[in-house]
Amino acid sequence: MDKLRIGVVFGGNSDEYDVSLHSAANVIRALDEDKYELVKIGITQKGQWFVTKAMSHEIEEDKWLYGRNNGCMLSPDPTIGGIITFHRGERMEVKPIDCFFPIMHGDHVEDGEIQGLFSMAQIPYVGSGVKASANCMDKSSTKELAKLVGVKMADHVLVRAADFEGKPRKSVEEIEEYFEGKLPLFVKPCAAGSSVGVTKVKSYGELEHAIRVALEHDHKVLVEEAIKGREFEVAVLGNRYPVASRVGEILSAGEFYDYESKYTNPESMTRVVEDLPEEVIDEIRDYAVALYRELDCRGMSRVDFFYSEDGDIVFNEINTLPGFTDISMYPMLWNDAGLTTTELVDKLIEYAMEEHAEWTTLTRKGATL
Repeated sequence: MDKLRIGVVFGGNSDEYDVSLHSAANVIRALDEDKYELVKIGITQKGQWFVTKAMSHEIEEDKWLYGRNNGCMLSPDPTIGGIITFHRGERMEVKPIDCFFPIMHGDHVEDGEIQGLFSMAQIPYVGSGVKASANCMDKSSTKELAKLVGVKMADHVLVRAADFEGKPRKSVEEIEEYFEGKLPLFVKPCAAGSSVGVTKVKSYGELEHAIRVALEHDHKVLVEEAIKGREFEVAVLGNRYPVASRVGEILSAGEFYDYESKYTNPESMTRVVEDLPEEVIDEIRDYAVALYRELDCRGMSRVDFFYSEDGDIVFNEINTLPGFTDISMYPMLWNDAGLTTTELVDKLIEYAMEEHAEWTTLTRKGATL
């Protein structure tokens, strides 16, 4: 039996470039080379695509660009069926790809852009499709769709760049009036991950600056009430019949789970929750699956919640391409369930191939997923 050729795509023009390198290295180490032929495709922070022979540790250390690379591109032409590589002397070569495994975070990936390119090329890929990726990346869109599930969410206000830049003082006053003195608040870009651009605001005097920081990462910003309580995450796996992991808890070393706490502070910890009533844990897991299905996710997602001091389950956000580093919650929760990371990436590739086969069958009949 021929090996599947897997295109592992990492890097990218995103604030989360470094996280992607660590996630990709972990996935590459987990992929069974007896089953798969790996094609490692790195995208620089300038958006250049390269096929690289770099080892996983070189990718992790951001040394993958130091030689052994050829430029490449993915053509949206479905008759090509893979990437076009460029060699010295202007020689070009088509390298077929059976399935793409994008292990990237942030702009141009989690927002559905690269999924659109994969879809046009009609090549299977791991993770959610264009629509689900875009809706889950945009926190304001996510909240609108989550209302259909009936889950509680933090009270929030949406700020658009065009309105704020015209009258920043008025925008701040309207937010103050809306929250009626309630503090602290969180200010976050609508479409950014890994807590990039997020500020915890403890006084209204900090609000304008916090909004400006968030607007550096997106043209829409959410201002949310802070939920006092514990932070939980659930890993969801599957296509039309997804399953949820046990509930994981974040024990942040920082004041909140910001970028530093997630990736650079060794004091941050995660664990499986065992000190809640079983019915509460079941309800959190049920909400995770319901949100995953309502948002039309595929393959994998991590669904994040708060459990308030009042005993309320509060939905926070959903991440369609969660971190895959050796300390990330998503693989950790499935490891706890008995799936090794190698077995987990096998399943994700199986789901990608299954989804593509179903999509191909339906589109031939004139339907769309």
